[in-house]
Amino acid sequence: MKKSLLAAALAAATLATTPVMAAELCDGLPRLDVTTPAGFCVGVLASGLKFPRGVLPLTTGDLLVTDMAGWTPNQGKLWLLKRQANGSYQKQMLMDKLDRPNGIVQGPDGQIYVGVVKRIFRFDLRDPATMTDVIGGSAKTPGLPGLGLHLLTNMRFSPKGDLYVNVGSNTDHCEGADNKAPDPSKPCVAGEGKEPLAAIREYKMTWPAGTVASWSTYAHGLRNSMALAFHPATGALWQAENARDAIQAAMPQLKSDEDLPHEELNLIKAGQHYGWPYCYDNNLASPEYPKTDCAAKYVAPQRLLPGHAAPLGMTFYTASRFPATYKNSLIIGYHGYRSNGHRLVALLPDAAGAPLGKSVELIKGWERKGKQGRGAPVDVRQGQDGDIYMADDHNGLVLKLHYDAPAG
Repeated sequence: MKKSLLAAALAAATLATTPVMAAELCDGLPRLDVTTPAGFCVGVLASGLKFPRGVLPLTTGDLLVTDMAGWTPNQGKLWLLKRQANGSYQKQMLMDKLDRPNGIVQGPDGQIYVGVVKRIFRFDLRDPATMTDVIGGSAKTPGLPGLGLHLLTNMRFSPKGDLYVNVGSNTDHCEGADNKAPDPSKPCVAGEGKEPLAAIREYKMTWPAGTVASWSTYAHGLRNSMALAFHPATGALWQAENARDAIQAAMPQLKSDEDLPHEELNLIKAGQHYGWPYCYDNNLASPEYPKTDCAAKYVAPQRLLPGHAAPLGMTFYTASRFPATYKNSLIIGYHGYRSNGHRLVALLPDAAGAPLGKSVELIKGWERKGKQGRGAPVDVRQGQDGDIYMADDHNGLVLKLHYDAPAG
């Protein structure tokens, strides 16, 4: 069933872009004051957004951006950043009153799929006044849980055209409503069963109708899978895990939990359990479940990422604009508030092509400098031009990492 949006949501709102460093430019855009490898720079496409999360570069050079506008329900917006002849962008509001919109992808049918709390809908860019529910809402397919701490919806289409959706855990480490530790003798109810939280769901799609034929839990034991990407050569699904907090409270011998637990990079396979909340790091038993045989029961991560880096978006780099070193690397935004966050990294491919090689910082020094705030990258996407586009939700910015080959 289609729903007409309010006419007010269609009103165009053209807002000025505020320069960050007016004296310096990056591909004709105001330049962010950060450190990048030689030949790279970061340009500001748009500012003045409230809480931008998802970005979707279009083949036209325009971008779509989801703006949660904060954590209050039904205040979110969808913006079109329309590229102008002089290289600047104008913001046009396409939708309003959305419930904390986060993920945004383009389907095999060319339509735009948007993830809001408990629901995914799609619309045609030629007719943004209407939308069709795909999961939840008026769709025949039941809605997403959308519970507790990790209720935002993120998703990616596979190379075969099926939809993979994050279902975050409702708690940090399966603690009770009174914040007490779970009973170590009992399984975490929320993370088990036929429809567990802390999971990735697989929705088998029917094309060209764009409807769900069936769905199931693809993998579980994953606290919060905001960063998902399919490998361009193998088609395998990779996930960057936002690991638990508050481990210091359960392990008082730690002077600080700045580096523990590490975030994880997981290779996702059907039917596998990746350990939350029973295990952390490289399959170590969580202090709340000290007798768990993690190696025997659960899948270990492919590599450990910096602790509390909070990876919220990633993409495999398949274009040719960047130096050949970065081909098929996995580019991840570290959103975290602590020392390992506020940066963009590339995990270079190893000899087998997996993102297990050297980690290279593409953006660092992303600290508060005058009116410029500390960076907080969320969604990370590759544009048609071969540059990398991202949202910064703390500072209300949409940015691009641009590369110009040095002369000679």
